[in-house]
Amino acid sequence: MMTRKLLLVTALVETPVGLVFLFSPALMVPFLLGASLDAPAAFVMARMFGAALLSLAAACWLARDDGPSRARHGLVAALVLYNGVAVAVLVNAGAGMGLAGVLTWPAVALHAALTVWCLACLRSGR
Repeated sequence: MMTRKLLLVTALVETPVGLVFLFSPALMVPFLLGASLDAPAAFVMARMFGAALLSLAAACWLARDDGPSRARHGLVAALVLYNGVAVAVLVNAGAGMGLAGVLTWPAVALHAALTVWCLACLRSGR
């Protein structure tokens, strides 16, 4: 039940964020990093990030009602990696590079909480 909720929350959070990054990255990046996208390559990468988030959200949505399996365990392990790296990248951006928007630290807190939740799901699944 705990893993089902994790997958559902992840799908519902990452879908709109992925859509905004895919279709209007110039809208999201200033809120997240406090900077604009200046190069065409940055727009391409932001859109690729949006597509990756949508893929992750789709996998979580489709797996939410699955019972315990190696595939579901692998998905949660991948979420640990994603959320943990997201924390590290955003902390580095905000504290190390001075790229902080109004959503930077809330995003850090959200991804940190999701990392802990994922680890708890992995632990309870053993």
